[in-house]
Amino acid sequence: MKVLETERLILRHQGIEDAEFIFTLVNDSSWLRFIGDRGVRTLQDARDYIRKGAMESYARHGFGLYLTILKDSGTPIGICGLVKRETLVDVDIGFAFLPQFVGKGYACESASAVMAHAKNDIGLKRVVAITSPDNHGSIRVLEKLGLRFERMIRPTDDKDEVALYAYNT
Repeated sequence: MKVLETERLILRHQGIEDAEFIFTLVNDSSWLRFIGDRGVRTLQDARDYIRKGAMESYARHGFGLYLTILKDSGTPIGICGLVKRETLVDVDIGFAFLPQFVGKGYACESASAVMAHAKNDIGLKRVVAITSPDNHGSIRVLEKLGLRFERMIRPTDDKDEVALYAYNT
C-alpha cells in the first residue's frame, strides 16, 4: 500500500514479498555498524523480521518503516518511516539505504515526506531520532530536517549510548 510519494520516490508498506531486499539491507555493513545485527540470516528470517517489525507496527500504530522505491524504475533503495519503540517516549524517525543510493538526497527527500506525514496526517507534536554519535551522514540528514541534538541516552542497559535528536512541530 502506497503511503507517500515525492518527486523521485514512493514510500509504501513493506510486505513479505520484500524479504529478499530486506535481507540485503539489514546485512549491509553500514546497517550492521550503525543499527546493529538483527539476526536475519535467511529469507525466512527476513519474512519474520518484516512480519514482527513493519507489519505489526502498521497494525498497532498506523505507521512504521516504509519501503522506499525509486519512482521511475520501481527499484527498492531503502526504508524510511516512523517507529514507536518501547524504550522511547516519543515516536522516532528512522531511515537506511543501500550504499549505492547514499549521497543522492534520497534520505532527505523521503524523511522530509515522513516528517510532514507525522505532523499533518498523524498529528504528532514531537518526533525524535536516535543515532550513533559517529554516524555523520545520518546526523546531517536529521539536522537538515530540523531535528536538534538533545542529549546522549542509553536505550537499554546492554546497548551503547546514542545521540537523541528531537523536532517539536
